[in-house]
Amino acid sequence: MLVPLYEAVYERLDVDATTRLLGLGCGSGLALLMAAARGAAVTGVDTAADRLALARERLTPDGRDAGARTAARIVHGSPADTARTDTPGYTVVTAFDPIGCLSGDAEGLTELLTESVPLAGSGAAVVLAGWGPPERCATTSVLRVATELAEPLCGLGVWRPTGRDDLERVAARAGLRPDGSGRVACPFGYADPDSAVRGLKSTGLFDPAITATDQAQVDKELAEALHPYQRPDGTVWMPNVFRYLVARTP
Repeated sequence: MLVPLYEAVYERLDVDATTRLLGLGCGSGLALLMAAARGAAVTGVDTAADRLALARERLTPDGRDAGARTAARIVHGSPADTARTDTPGYTVVTAFDPIGCLSGDAEGLTELLTESVPLAGSGAAVVLAGWGPPERCATTSVLRVATELAEPLCGLGVWRPTGRDDLERVAARAGLRPDGSGRVACPFGYADPDSAVRGLKSTGLFDPAITATDQAQVDKELAEALHPYQRPDGTVWMPNVFRYLVARTP
């Protein structure tokens, strides 16, 4: 559902065969695959072994669409684990996992960026992403269910609304220089309410709510919150706007 965001960023930065891209929190590798299709040499890093397995399947030379793939590395660990002495620095670093999902996520991203900056060349582009204004993100009202149900925990890992200057603050803490920003429409669409509930829970944003209450309660509250976005044909459609910031390394 963030494909429009990836496309907008790659178009703006002219990602092509001259690009060496590092994807932080690369997950299942879709954004990396799109960059590789443009000819970029891509490296993805994450700590989720199950999602990295899918990323490797998508990006290794064997299998379908091999002709659209190029040099790719998938690394389990931290950005420092991607360092190599036999290649030049990265020209683009992406952090597409949106800030404004979980309390504490900005701090965690700052650490990843601080570790990544020495691996990139001078003036390399670093892209941060986040949710847009709450009034322009229909999914915000649904995600609030996660916070309300998880309130007894009141700790890190609970969904929070996005701050207007979150991206700029993180960039400043990591020693990066802002160099433009943009907004992209990224609607969330599902075939039916059950698919929407499963999809939203798969993000992990509702895990604290499930811990604080139970699975059935979360499913019930989610279904009710999704009702306004259900169309006559049964599909669920939530318009959203995401924001990205392009910053530069020293």
